[in-house]
Amino acid sequence: MDAFSVSVATGLAQPDMEKGRRFGIPAVFALFQFAMPLLGWICVHTIAEHFQLFEKAIPWIALLLLGYIGGKMLIEGIKGGEEQSSVVGGAKSLIVLGIATSIDALSVGFTIADYGLADAVLCSAIIGIVTYIICLAGIFLGRKIGGRLAGKAGILGGIILIAIGIEVFVKGVL
Repeated sequence: MDAFSVSVATGLAQPDMEKGRRFGIPAVFALFQFAMPLLGWICVHTIAEHFQLFEKAIPWIALLLLGYIGGKMLIEGIKGGEEQSSVVGGAKSLIVLGIATSIDALSVGFTIADYGLADAVLCSAIIGIVTYIICLAGIFLGRKIGGRLAGKAGILGGIILIAIGIEVFVKGVL
């Protein structure tokens, strides 16, 4: 749902995005959502004791990444600058958003730790496919709404990203 919300925010900020990006952004989110549970599964089977230390940092990392990008988007939306599309549109930002929205999926690797490799890959593939579909829907929904909101879309998108960062942090800390 985090990736869906970010997709909506991206569509809000870029209602006129080109077709390739409309399908590419969900693909990036789906790739990270596929990879993170597998990475967690691998960690459980190799370096579990070291991963537990990193797991405590996950909420902080998500908060910082989403807060930074959302804050930048919010500031650009308030200024009315044209750069807001580059905030969520650049390759670096997209990778950061992919990591930020999927980093908590590392812990899914713990829940599938008893599975064999084939089953873990299958579970991760299902997660990736579902993520792609809902993110694609989010992009289209955001574009529809974004066209109607005109200059306020960047502000709303920034608020959404910051709220997601806070949500991931609160859930991870509590």
